[in-house]
Amino acid sequence: MDRQSWLKARQAAVTAAYDAGAPTYADDLYPNEMHRGFVARLLQACPPNGLVLDAPCGTGRYFAQVAEAGRRVVGIDQSAGMLEVARARGIAEELHLLPLQGLAFTDTFDGVMTIDAMENVPPEDWPRVLGNLARALHPGGRLYLTVEEQDAAATEAAFAALVASGIPAVLGEVIEGDVAGYHFYPARDRIGTWLEAAHLRIVEEATDPRSGWGYWHLLLQVD
Repeated sequence: MDRQSWLKARQAAVTAAYDAGAPTYADDLYPNEMHRGFVARLLQACPPNGLVLDAPCGTGRYFAQVAEAGRRVVGIDQSAGMLEVARARGIAEELHLLPLQGLAFTDTFDGVMTIDAMENVPPEDWPRVLGNLARALHPGGRLYLTVEEQDAAATEAAFAALVASGIPAVLGEVIEGDVAGYHFYPARDRIGTWLEAAHLRIVEEATDPRSGWGYWHLLLQVD
């Protein structure tokens, strides 16, 4: 299998898994105190009644927080099942069935949040996705981005196993049996290069370590 065909199959598997899990996805969510804190700081940087893009929004976990802060929210997701649950909340002004790679807004939002999503984006698409997110913002607008990280030894072992199986993977890619089906864990210096190319500057950052993995939280400003 060539790499593009493999990545297309992986994306389809991810979408199918989220579609299937959507009805019960919100029943067993992980603790997200640091996530909510960064969302609050993003919202504080937006004007009252400002418009925020949640991309992807999943089941709309953060919609109520946006509304309670006096801001408005638009959501996108590549999973129709997730959007169905998000729509039932009755909070978002608009919902669009779109992947991050297909985002085409320009100078539209006061803030953007991309939470627990970039790990499903392959390296070929990171520059395009970051460019799409930056372009969607008003000049000076802010983006809250989470980056999932994994211990280097586990990432290297997963890569070796994929290559041994004849899969056209690159270092950092992991195939798991859980809901995601595909994860990519890029190094921070590589992410820094992509952020610079998208004219995104780090305003605030924090690391949230878990057992063998963790989150790198980034509050970014488009310059």
